[in-house]
Amino acid sequence: MTDSSSALVQERAAVADVCRRLGAAGLLIGTSGNVSVRAGDRIAVTATGAVLAQLTAGQVTVVDLDGQVVAGTLEPTSELDLHLGVYRRFGAGAVVHTHAPMATALSCVVDELPCIHYQLLALGGTVRVAPYATFGTPELAESVLAALDGRSAALMANHGSVTVGPTLDKAAENALLLEWACGVYQHAAALGTPRVLDERQQLAVIEAAIARNYGTTRTLQEDKP
Repeated sequence: MTDSSSALVQERAAVADVCRRLGAAGLLIGTSGNVSVRAGDRIAVTATGAVLAQLTAGQVTVVDLDGQVVAGTLEPTSELDLHLGVYRRFGAGAVVHTHAPMATALSCVVDELPCIHYQLLALGGTVRVAPYATFGTPELAESVLAALDGRSAALMANHGSVTVGPTLDKAAENALLLEWACGVYQHAAALGTPRVLDERQQLAVIEAAIARNYGTTRTLQEDKP
């Protein structure tokens, strides 16, 4: 018997909130996609069949690392094996799977999303495309895990995308970044052949980001007499 009122209350609410935000941004459409966050040996994950842009905490199920439901009254997503695989293999804190329009469109065309902009380095650089497999199958989960190795994002051929992060907010941020990058690539490819940053250029960006503490605010330093 499950207890839908006690386990991972904050995490379930956070999953519902992220789903509504990503739905408002157009990344989660209808019942397509799924989101989860891990807290210790428990995972709060969206229920199958739920309308994600309107998700409530009560539509988030809690499972253990073996996929057994420990809280909630709804069946978890059909992609549960994928989420569990990410947690087991990579120790991530959260997983976001979407059928976002640009990411899905590119997944039908390209074999990889090359590093055409330095912000893609935040996802690990070139984004791989996992070979197509039927949704909810072990074959799909395994192919996506292979594509995620050393990355925070992967495209799923003729399907969508998946992003991971140490926190739920970061995984959602990565999903938004990936969708933006896919849009940039699509627009660039419509104009010509996109230029790709080579290894030297990518390394220079990484070194500059480290030196400047890129991505964080800094207080202005007063001039010293």
